[in-house]
Amino acid sequence: MKRRLLSLPLLLAAGALASFGLVEDAGAQGKAPPPPAKPPAAAPAKGPSGEPSANDVADRVQGFYDKTRTFRAGFEQLYTVKAYAKQKKSNGHVIFEKPGKMSWRYQNNGNRVVSDGKLIKVYEKENKQMYESSMEKSQYPAALSFLVGGGNLKKSFKLKKLDSKDIKFEGGFVLMGEPREPTPAYQRILLYVDAGTYQVRRVMMLDAQGNKNRFDFKTPEVNKKAPPGEFEFKPPPGTQIIKP
Repeated sequence: MKRRLLSLPLLLAAGALASFGLVEDAGAQGKAPPPPAKPPAAAPAKGPSGEPSANDVADRVQGFYDKTRTFRAGFEQLYTVKAYAKQKKSNGHVIFEKPGKMSWRYQNNGNRVVSDGKLIKVYEKENKQMYESSMEKSQYPAALSFLVGGGNLKKSFKLKKLDSKDIKFEGGFVLMGEPREPTPAYQRILLYVDAGTYQVRRVMMLDAQGNKNRFDFKTPEVNKKAPPGEFEFKPPPGTQIIKP
């Protein structure tokens, strides 16, 4: 559990797409979730082909989140272990707040991931353990850093726009990103972007072993104040605290 949780919040491929099995998996995702009740954003500038480029879409996504103070949503997580062909499903709610704060509440197992912008805590209820580390040492990925007031998609990733029809994500855009600086957390990411609002509706991460970690964000809300104390967490008595 430790490595799975840390791979996202500390969080998501083109000659390698087929070998990773990503085309088949993405094609089974279905259409994009319904867009939130927000006015459509203006369309990005179009390239020579008449379609927005990867950089065009990234600029619109970046612009949306640069103006966002808080982001909250329900989430569904599907983690696939390639070597054993096993899948693990989880769900819960997540809140991000600038600068660098986040709170993940796992409904199915009681786990928590909390950061106040300086310290990140990963609590595993079943094992009665909590891992603590500073955000500076956490390798917090650019895949989510733009949601909490840091990072830049174009500076952090080499981006390519995939064919959303082939991936069966019609009505949206799919960006594939390769980190410009290598990270052990993942090798490539896919960002599924709502074409009407330029919110990221799904994130998929691929690691070096071909494992896939997918997050779908449901009923997202922006600029809604987080509950008091949301980014603070004190584990139950008897919890083992593990620090690097």
